Amino acid sequence: MRNFLLTTCVGAVAVFATGAAHANDDLIKMSQNPKDWVMPTGNYANQRYSQLKQITAQNVGKLQVAWTFSTGVLRGHEGTSAPMVIKDKVLVGISGGEFGVQCHVTAYDLKTGQRAWRAYSEGPDDQILVDPVKTTDLGKPVGKDSSIKTWQGDQWKIGGGCTWGWISYDPQLNLIYYGSGNPSTWNPSQRPGDNKWSMTIFARNPDTGMAKWVYQMTPHDEWDFDGVNEMILTDQQIGGQARKLLTHFDRNGLGYTLDRDTGELLVAAKFDPKVNWTSGVDMNKSSPTYGRPKVVPEYSTEKQDVNHKGICPAALGSKDEQPAAYSPDTGLFYVPTNHVCMDYEPFRVSYTAGQPYVGATLSMYPPPGESHMGNFIAWDGKTGKIVWSVKEQFSVWSGALATAGGVVFYGTLEGYLKAVDAKTGKELYKFKTPSGIIGNVTTYEHGGKQYIAILSGVGGWAGIGLAAGLTDPTAGLGAVGGYAALRNYTSLGGQLTVFALP
Repeated sequence: MRNFLLTTCVGAVAVFATGAAHANDDLIKMSQNPKDWVMPTGNYANQRYSQLKQITAQNVGKLQVAWTFSTGVLRGHEGTSAPMVIKDKVLVGISGGEFGVQCHVTAYDLKTGQRAWRAYSEGPDDQILVDPVKTTDLGKPVGKDSSIKTWQGDQWKIGGGCTWGWISYDPQLNLIYYGSGNPSTWNPSQRPGDNKWSMTIFARNPDTGMAKWVYQMTPHDEWDFDGVNEMILTDQQIGGQARKLLTHFDRNGLGYTLDRDTGELLVAAKFDPKVNWTSGVDMNKSSPTYGRPKVVPEYSTEKQDVNHKGICPAALGSKDEQPAAYSPDTGLFYVPTNHVCMDYEPFRVSYTAGQPYVGATLSMYPPPGESHMGNFIAWDGKTGKIVWSVKEQFSVWSGALATAGGVVFYGTLEGYLKAVDAKTGKELYKFKTPSGIIGNVTTYEHGGKQYIAILSGVGGWAGIGLAAGLTDPTAGLGAVGGYAALRNYTSLGGQLTVFALP
């Protein structure tokens, strides 16, 4: 197995050594081999789907541990995204919204490492790389100074909108897709305006960085609903018409489907029924508020030094960065979700370089009348409907994996690897690993046998209390109190567990 891993690593290095012109073609070819897993989400489309089908819904219950590897690290083993190689460039985003960073995505030359372009999330047009006429928002030109006119003064310079999530790519359209995060500070009263282009889906040309279209999901975000979750690319039919689609499950609790060529908004619906900060998105194309969420005043956090209670979802969202999967066999998305609400009290905060720039205190808990904090769901992105849902005691903080064997895998914060039927959600298998799972399930084939692999090691936002030994309920921006019971179900660890059929 060590030789196999070494060969894989050497092969990856060889891709870069062959020259930038071939890197993109080589990656596409490698990603089409189901025996390997060469990108963080399996392929450029971010589908997290494997064509391997040795493990099926009929035999998955016979899975056994094939081998394990201890990392020797007792911290969170999380799937945090990785740089994306596209043609002759390496693309990477950054974090730092909670420190008042003006966030960006940067492309570096694959051969030399020199910066090719950098696109900021907010600022002047030449910094955010938009064309006032050619770049569109819901089909209309964004216009001159589309970002800075939505910020007060120079607030955009410390405006956040970070880009630490996933990047996807359509080679035919030659467009990359990613999301920007929350604006800084978390206190919305200190940054009046829509705060563009935080909380936005971007479609950019990877050669130049120029944006073709943008769509802001949560204007003037009042709840820290980061928009960085993955963009999943599929080709499906809507209304009898073949469409190139982009589907995104946002932390704000809404599942979006857009035409990834034009940016047309096709679906925007709640993928957790408990979402209450909005009554939905205005889908009337002739309306002046078309595409905007309708905010329920009761759950606005605009008033400073007031504890706004019962907001769903919590700041960690109905889904955080843990990636969903898509199966072309069923046409469904498989989504790890959080089922959590919060109290949110904003307060005035001053910006100091290098210091936290948050400005809010939180507490988290399950929705009223319920005790579970997570669901694993199947979602129809064409209709915006939940097809089936599996309750989990805690948030599902691992990435999902869909396979041609009709099985979907995911991990739980208690440490279980679970396998469910892709069509029905019926549990087919589970195994308790040594620690909570916040990593992403992957699969590969070696020596004619299919393997399932998962890292366990509790941590992340949900598991920060246990991972860091914190006990103050408000610590971890409210997560310590919300997930205090987790320590009764798992412990610190760091292990790769690999499964196979006997």
